[in-house]
Amino acid sequence: MYEWHRKAQEVAAQIDQHIADDNDEQLTLAAIAKSLGYSEFHTSRKFREFSGMQFRDYLRQRRLAFALLEVRDSDRSLLDIATSYGFGSHAAFTRAFKSIFGTTPTKYRKNPGPVVLRTRIAPFDRYILEERGENMMISNDAIRAYYVSIPAHRFLHIKSYDSKGYFDFWEKLSQIPGQDCDTICGLLDSITGKLDGDDTKIGVHSGQIMAHLFEADGEIAEAYGVRLAPDWNGQTPDQMLLLDVPEAEYLVFEHGSFDFEHDCEAVGAALTKAAESYDFTSSEYELDESPGRAAYFYFDPEQFEKRIRPVKRK
Repeated sequence: MYEWHRKAQEVAAQIDQHIADDNDEQLTLAAIAKSLGYSEFHTSRKFREFSGMQFRDYLRQRRLAFALLEVRDSDRSLLDIATSYGFGSHAAFTRAFKSIFGTTPTKYRKNPGPVVLRTRIAPFDRYILEERGENMMISNDAIRAYYVSIPAHRFLHIKSYDSKGYFDFWEKLSQIPGQDCDTICGLLDSITGKLDGDDTKIGVHSGQIMAHLFEADGEIAEAYGVRLAPDWNGQTPDQMLLLDVPEAEYLVFEHGSFDFEHDCEAVGAALTKAAESYDFTSSEYELDESPGRAAYFYFDPEQFEKRIRPVKRK
């Protein structure tokens, strides 16, 4: 089973790379199946099992996601963009674009509001690591702890008051129409001006982070969203909230890049332990969980995993 999780991940990465390289010869089921060493039938069946859709439909939606970025960020003609992503005419591109994003390329270029971009399939996730039970120890020396001052910003997000952790958060939010993981992550992918990550990366949740929001009467909400500049005035999706976060000081616990497959659980456990056991006795700071403060959680194995906790001077 785990072999196919890895293979599906490889397929997703290959598709995105071939689209970016304009390599249409490799963007076929036959080419993908050959690169994996399986038959087209077997590859198609397993791909649908992991992605929930036919290979051709997934490829079409990923092409459209890449095309949308060009519509939004370039001055190329719509016909040039259409032909670059495999559409035979402006009309065919417009129909496909509208069917997925609910607006035409022309209207979107004039007013690039939030739309749901098709996220890249990621079947090899932390659930699998937990099932495998790989829990290698991470040395305390691998965790950096340091104080930073973070400028004022806005946090565009959804939140839950009764969830406990990332997966429980999405399980509960998925019961609310329009707040499932794919929809929210797809919307956030289309938001420009993110302070973290890269607006031009789609389907890998670039710049998207978890948070704990400290509110009145001691309530703590789990949240998921993106940080934006304090003067960001883009369109807020109907199901999201926008929070103004003032400039403040934070304590950061950070682990550098790591092997997602083998070290994910251990890194998370080490960061949690470091944050919970941190001794403020000899520090001029203390935790600050007063209303209006936020704690952030960054997860990007290629760069780092961070826990950022709000503090104040004693």
